[in-house]
Amino acid sequence: MRLEGKVAIVVGAGQTPGDTIGNGRAAAILFAREGARVLLADRDLESARETERMIAQEGGRAACVEADIVREDDCRAIARSCLERFGRIDVLHNNVGIASGDASVARVSEAAWNHIFDVNVKGPFLTTKHVLPVMREQGSGSITFVSSAAAVASTPLAAYKSSKAALHALTQSVANGGARYGIRANAIMPGLMDTPMAIEGISAARGIDKQALRRERDSLVPLGGKMGSAWDVAYAALFLNSEEARFITGVILPVDGGQSARVG
Repeated sequence: MRLEGKVAIVVGAGQTPGDTIGNGRAAAILFAREGARVLLADRDLESARETERMIAQEGGRAACVEADIVREDDCRAIARSCLERFGRIDVLHNNVGIASGDASVARVSEAAWNHIFDVNVKGPFLTTKHVLPVMREQGSGSITFVSSAAAVASTPLAAYKSSKAALHALTQSVANGGARYGIRANAIMPGLMDTPMAIEGISAARGIDKQALRRERDSLVPLGGKMGSAWDVAYAALFLNSEEARFITGVILPVDGGQSARVG
C-alpha cells in the first residue's frame, strides 16, 4: 500500500491492442493495487474503460476521462475532473508518447516532426501546467514523465529522440520550479520493452514477424539478453511517486537493462 490515500492521474491509461500489457495500463493497475484512487485519461475512452474494469475486478477504485493532450482545454479538464471526483491530486504520471512517421533528419516531414513534438512534449507540458496549481495549493505532489533511452542512445528517429531529450529538460524545469512547493518531478527512461506499441507497431511497419522482432530486440539488451516489460516501468513509477522517493527530484532514471550504460 505504498500509495495508500493518494490520488493519481495516469495519462495514457489505455493501450494499443496487442499480446502484452502497455506502460500506461500497467502503471494504472499497479497504482490502484498500492492503494491509490486513479483517474484514467486517454484519447481512446473505451481502452481506458477496459483498464478501469481490470482495476475494479481487483477491488480498486478508478474513473475515466476522455482527453487529447495536445488540446489545452482537455488537459485543463483532466485536472478539473480529478478534483471533482477525488478532491485532490497527489500524482501525475505522464505516459503518452509516439514516434509515428519519424525518420532521419533528412527524411522526416515537418508535419511528422510537429505532431511528435506536440504529443511528446507539448502534451506533458499542458497536463503538468494544469495540475501544478492544485499541487502548489496542497503543498505536495509528484510528477513522473515517461521518456526513452532513445534520448541518449543512437537512433535514426530524429524527432522522437529530440522530443524525449526535450522531456528531460522539462522534467528538470518542473523539479526546480516545484521544489519550494513540495512538488517533485522525475523521468523514467525505458529501453527496449515488450509492449504492444513497440511490438505491434514496429512489426507492422517493417513487415516482420512479431517473434522474430522480439528475438532481435532481446539480443540488444545487456542484462539477461531479454527486453523489459511494462511492469518494469510501472514499478519504477511506483517508487518515484511513493514516499520512499521523497528526497528524489530532477532524476532521469534508466529502466533499460543496461543499454544506456553502454553510451558512456
